[in-house]
Amino acid sequence: MTETLKVARIGSGSGILSPLRHAVFRRIWTASLLSNLGLLIMGVGAAWSMTQMTASADKVALVQTALMLPVALISAPAGAVADMFDRRIVGLVALTIAFAGAVSLSGLAWFGLVTPALLLAFCFLIGSGMALFGPAWQASVGEQVPSSALPSAVALNGISYNIARSFGPAIGGVIVASAGATAAFATNALFYLPLIVVLLLWRRMKEPARLPPERLARAVVSGVRYILHSPSIRIVLGRTLITGIAGGSVSALMPLVTRDLLHRGAENYGVMLGSFGAGAVIGALNVAIFDPGSERKMRSVCA
Repeated sequence: MTETLKVARIGSGSGILSPLRHAVFRRIWTASLLSNLGLLIMGVGAAWSMTQMTASADKVALVQTALMLPVALISAPAGAVADMFDRRIVGLVALTIAFAGAVSLSGLAWFGLVTPALLLAFCFLIGSGMALFGPAWQASVGEQVPSSALPSAVALNGISYNIARSFGPAIGGVIVASAGATAAFATNALFYLPLIVVLLLWRRMKEPARLPPERLARAVVSGVRYILHSPSIRIVLGRTLITGIAGGSVSALMPLVTRDLLHRGAENYGVMLGSFGAGAVIGALNVAIFDPGSERKMRSVCA
């Protein structure tokens, strides 16, 4: 978010919202914002549901792990898959996996059949679908807007998730408090549908490959080798890992803090989680203001 937000001042100079003038990008961006909102609403429902099923801090923390672990396990192969196959098809397959998991979880919750183990399994399945979808979505931006609007489009995609982080948990807390966790799971499933429809209607222009097809394992190894030989990327990944572990432990145990220490309900838990997203947006804006060398750095990243 810190880097992508600063792209807005680079490129054509027509403003960060200029990519939204392109119909394909506007539809996919709007639908992806809804899917991000749905995922975060579901996360609130899953975490709060786990606190109702068990008093074990380990199992409550594992909800966050089940949702985020697929990003660590699948992102690298998913990036290679996005380069090897039709990104639209990859996105549809990934969303179908997440949608199927969300519908199944909603149905089991409706009949009262969800157990801690089943909840963790479905969180992992839904997280896997979104981890597979992410690289294909990000890599397809260049096919949705002209090159002059690409930096702003990348920035908008980065902002999208943090907008969802700011409002999704709070909305999820209200839904869970008023209608229960089942409603949060069903909302997540419903919010996948617009993105699935948009991708089905997208007529992607296929470009002939300039290189022969690469095997998945070789593509992953090439990516890892590139990271190992790139000091700047190693530094970014190392800092991200440290920050993610520290911050993730806080959000993972937030349901217990809300229930046991503050003696509050799901709506307060959602507001507390939403504060993380609001803080990310505010922090990125401040970094953009006080880092005058950011434009040169981002220009090299976009290149």
